[in-house]
Amino acid sequence: MNGSKRCRRCLLREMTDENRYYESVKFYRETMPERLRTPDGLYEERLLACKACQSLESGTCMQCGCYVEMRAARADMHCPAAEAKW
Repeated sequence: MNGSKRCRRCLLREMTDENRYYESVKFYRETMPERLRTPDGLYEERLLACKACQSLESGTCMQCGCYVEMRAARADMHCPAAEAKW
């Protein structure tokens, strides 16, 4: 992603100029109590659903304004879209 284009349907981990934000996402997930953390396989499934969603823009869910990688990290969270993807 460069300054002139917005990355549609990209996760933070895929955007090289957003690595500082992604490092905070990784730290958040790694330090989260296990009882709250989404298991790895389910986390990846959630992110795949987000990548396929029209509401994803530059790692942000345009339905709620969150970074999808952070929302998907918590087991007790859900997709905010009217037709929830996960």
